[in-house]
Amino acid sequence: MTGIRSGEPERPRWPFRGLPARVLTVLVLVELTAVVLVVTDVARLPWDRDTGLLALGALGLAALGAVHTELATGIERVRRRVAHVSYFDLSTVWTFAAALLLSPGMAGLVVVAVYGHLWWRVWRPAGAHLYRHAYTTATVVLAAMAASVLVPSESLTAAAGVGGGSRVVGYLSLLLAMAVYGLVNQLLVATALALSSPHRPQWRRLVGDWDDHVLEGATLCLAVLAALAVQRQVLLVLLVLPPLLVLHRAVLIRQLEERANTDAKTNLLTAVAWRGRAHRALARARRQRGAVAVLILDLDHFKAVNDGYGHLAGDEVLSAVAGTLKAQVREVDPVGRFGGEEFVVLLAGLPVGPEGRELAHNAAERIRRTVRSLAVHVDGQGGGITICDLSVSVGVAVTGGDGESLDELLQVADHALYAAKRAGRDQVRTGRDGSVPGR
Repeated sequence: MTGIRSGEPERPRWPFRGLPARVLTVLVLVELTAVVLVVTDVARLPWDRDTGLLALGALGLAALGAVHTELATGIERVRRRVAHVSYFDLSTVWTFAAALLLSPGMAGLVVVAVYGHLWWRVWRPAGAHLYRHAYTTATVVLAAMAASVLVPSESLTAAAGVGGGSRVVGYLSLLLAMAVYGLVNQLLVATALALSSPHRPQWRRLVGDWDDHVLEGATLCLAVLAALAVQRQVLLVLLVLPPLLVLHRAVLIRQLEERANTDAKTNLLTAVAWRGRAHRALARARRQRGAVAVLILDLDHFKAVNDGYGHLAGDEVLSAVAGTLKAQVREVDPVGRFGGEEFVVLLAGLPVGPEGRELAHNAAERIRRTVRSLAVHVDGQGGGITICDLSVSVGVAVTGGDGESLDELLQVADHALYAAKRAGRDQVRTGRDGSVPGR
């Protein structure tokens, strides 16, 4: 969310000029390497019938990539509306198939053609920066060329059962090529992300989400099937298009579910989604004979923020507090918004007994102190405003002495929250008696 703005800043004409020198060096080096390798490999090809067939195959794969993009446009148009993502790129099917079927240089040309069409039809209208797309294209070119080197033509024909080679060797070559394609691409992308980040980037941001890797693996498998289909009967490759569109729809459904489970103002879980995650965490804790804690947090005097600075400023404060909550707990600990200025956190994997109770209280105290130190800047005319002196009251309930079911824990935590409010706000209280551990 944003506060009041006097006007959006003009977009720079040459945005890459503001990049750090180390990032520019990597971009130029990777892109020049891709260009030199493609040109060198293509120039070495003899001008004979085999080269003509390779060129025809490259043209066919590039055309299929363009057809795929056009067919997926309707699905991706829905994604732009609901997930604010312009395009979910599944073109690996064609670029990796090119790596398996063609020479390294020809495979690189297929990548350039497919990604050039993507730029023209998808990323350019979406306002993406050309230098980023060029780097992405170069990373895929290098990944495809590296994979192509590892798969001799006899390995693919053996895997397809149309050659005299060993099928086992053919299968192993395909698996190795899949691994190299993914690793080269991931390494180059992670390098650019790490160098462009002003702070030490999180490991998860560099390697991506597990679901994304599973999807990339699925597209690699489809690419192998497409390449094997070409070896058997070239028209069979058209059968790859329907599963590709199904994958696009499956990703869209996943993003719709995420959108439905996410609070729009804070990007935290909704109350319903949080309850589902919390029930699963409780069941896991019972199996592992551990404890969990429920924290209910309420921003103190939040109405004064809305009345004094406006609801847009209030949204900025809610977003800042939500970010603080997520930063102060682990990824396995679900954080949700229960409505208004009330938040809820579940801390999983705690030890049973007083030690777990103390750890939960300490975590709540850490959150309270961090919120107390927040300074939320809200843009607006005249330079904007900075909202300070925020505070939060926290109620804590821990399995064992405070109950075993989620409803019991929420009830006790809510009672402890009101005890913190009655005690003067900006405090943490724990359990049915609203006590402070150690006092």
